[in-house]
Amino acid sequence: MGVGGTEDDGSGIKRRGCSCSKNDFLPEESFKSWDNYVNALKKTPERLADRVFSRSDEQKELEAKSRSQHEMKKNLTWWDLIWFGMGAVIGSGIFVLTGQEAHENAGPAVVLSFVVSGISAMLSVFCYTEFAVEIPVAGGSFAYLRVELGDFMAFIAAGNILLEYVIGGAAVARTWTSYFATLCNHEPEDFRIHISSFPDDYNQLDPIAVGISIIVCVVAVLSTKGSSRLNYIASIVHIFILVFIIIGGLIKSDTSNYTPFAPYKARGIFKASSVLFFAYVGFDAVSTMAEETKNPGRDIPIGLVGSMSITTTLYCLLAMTLCLMQPYDQIDIDAPFSIAFKKVGWSWAQYIVAAGALKGMTSVLLVGAVGQARYLTHIARTHMMPPWFAHVNAKTGTPVNATIVMLVATAVVAFFTKLKVLADLLSISTLFIFMLVAVALLVRRYYVSGVTTVQDRNKLIGFLTVIIGSSIASATYWGLSKDGWIGYCISVPLWILATIGLRVFVPQARDPKLWGVPLVPWLPSASIAINIFLLGSIDAESYIRFGIWTVVILIYYVFFGLHASYDTAKELEVEAVRDGKLGKAEEGKAISTSVDGR
Repeated sequence: MGVGGTEDDGSGIKRRGCSCSKNDFLPEESFKSWDNYVNALKKTPERLADRVFSRSDEQKELEAKSRSQHEMKKNLTWWDLIWFGMGAVIGSGIFVLTGQEAHENAGPAVVLSFVVSGISAMLSVFCYTEFAVEIPVAGGSFAYLRVELGDFMAFIAAGNILLEYVIGGAAVARTWTSYFATLCNHEPEDFRIHISSFPDDYNQLDPIAVGISIIVCVVAVLSTKGSSRLNYIASIVHIFILVFIIIGGLIKSDTSNYTPFAPYKARGIFKASSVLFFAYVGFDAVSTMAEETKNPGRDIPIGLVGSMSITTTLYCLLAMTLCLMQPYDQIDIDAPFSIAFKKVGWSWAQYIVAAGALKGMTSVLLVGAVGQARYLTHIARTHMMPPWFAHVNAKTGTPVNATIVMLVATAVVAFFTKLKVLADLLSISTLFIFMLVAVALLVRRYYVSGVTTVQDRNKLIGFLTVIIGSSIASATYWGLSKDGWIGYCISVPLWILATIGLRVFVPQARDPKLWGVPLVPWLPSASIAINIFLLGSIDAESYIRFGIWTVVILIYYVFFGLHASYDTAKELEVEAVRDGKLGKAEEGKAISTSVDGR
């Protein structure tokens, strides 16, 4: 082991151990001295242009695994992925947000909100599956976007991916506290500490959420396979409890509670859908496990599509059951299912429900911890984040540094922030990323450098612009016009014509090798449209928070991430020349002859 925790394996790639020296966080040429850093800052515009137009390739993403010093263990099958998928998704989304959205936005029609969100999620599942099979690395959507949309767009997505996981884990941890209180025969808020001097959305401190986050962190660090076994044992028990809730709830149902069915009309249904998309967040964590999957071409499609199909069915049944048990305006927001059974005379059942919710949310936290660490690991391999996060422990085969840091961030947010703030902000980040992955899928199918002609490339850009623009127009019109319909007569036909144009006038440049999204370009185009449309139903305050976060990650990128990733890319290009390899480390740029590009 060299100074600063680095060693050279003979290939020219420096591998860093688990130390905490400056070289583990900022080892690149731009940070060797203050003079180097000032010089790098002066070159920010040209370096930014380089990163905006640079695209990685599949081989480079696969080779990036070597920068983690040790490989992750390939020990997962489709069985593990199905249970990981359900464990990642069935948690606080169904046990809390169902009650919140039925009470405030959709009424009994919340079941339709779940259908809309489920369709959007399933379309995204198809896109993720093709990428995960073709590029089986831990980076998930970050790696996919880096290959198809370029380095800069991948970083913007990366910042939101990390935000998504921190917020998602924090929301689940806080909900865990609410149901634990119910299980202990307390009110959902009893175990939180109220600080009146803090702002309203941040004044209920949650130490139990911090505690469960720490426990999950320990399990996630020790073993991925062990996490998988614990997850599917817990998930099997969870499924039995969900079936009990559905059957018991239907026994105590009252069909008069379904009147009125949609008190807030269509606008309420779609507003609820935009928030309930939170309930489907987590399946993308399965794609980050492709690097640890024995047979990605078979296991990932079965795992992702299978788990999402089961989850959507269960969600709709549970939502229908809840609204049949209680009038929508009497549903408890914090622990809706437990309180519903109490109100219909089955007080004993609330403890079964609370136990089931705790099992489900523990699985969500565990799978989220596994997924978020693998995202951060692959991002760090590119040096957009410090390479210290990319270290994989030799004994456990898990990314220990990334797991611990992400869960510390999750615990801090969970300690302060209310669920409503978390859910709205999470939905923006998730829908934005899923939209980008659908765009990347279309780019992947229709554009290959050296194969696609300039004319076809320009047509692809034009049609994609119209697809995205018309989708934004529909979402904007929905947000601004309460009862109008004329705007849709323009935006929807434009979306249809652009999708037809892409299908007819632009030849596909690439066919999937093992598994592909069906009905291209229709399914990816529909995914773009529905994700953007749901974004139009989210409140303005959430967009302000989203904008603040985007500014924060851009500041980090301009001062650190840009220069670190630029130096790393140029270093790899020099090594490619030195080793006599043909081609470029990144598409779109001539091979440099020096690390700093001078």
